[in-house]
Amino acid sequence: MSSLLSLLQTYLPQAPGILPKWLLFVSAIAVFNSIQNYTTLKLTQRVYSARPQDVNWLSSRTFGTWTFLSAIVRAYTAYNIANQQLYDVCIWSYVLAGAHFVTEWLVFGTASLGAGLMGPLVVSSTSLVWMMTQRGFYTS
Repeated sequence: MSSLLSLLQTYLPQAPGILPKWLLFVSAIAVFNSIQNYTTLKLTQRVYSARPQDVNWLSSRTFGTWTFLSAIVRAYTAYNIANQQLYDVCIWSYVLAGAHFVTEWLVFGTASLGAGLMGPLVVSSTSLVWMMTQRGFYTS
């Protein structure tokens, strides 16, 4: 079992701290989310629970593609966290995600504050604050 754990650790980002591993974890979750956006509408309808009838296959696939792009940015950043430009692009991916979910909730009224929206809001805001407060540590 310890050899399996050692093998797994060789594939994790080698930079110090937990943030690179967190970015990789969030990236993996985003890949799962992208796949589900191409296969079912159910989980996406949970996010946009105030108007689930507005979720269709086109919007779901578009959201899945956008989510997969954010997964790529976050995975690259996890393994290249000292790259200041990539770090900043990753920060912007969280700004964009947070802004999207907040505007869908408060401006457009398609999302409601519940289980489907809380996950994306917590991940985007926590990751954004974490990355902004640790920028100097990782990029200097």
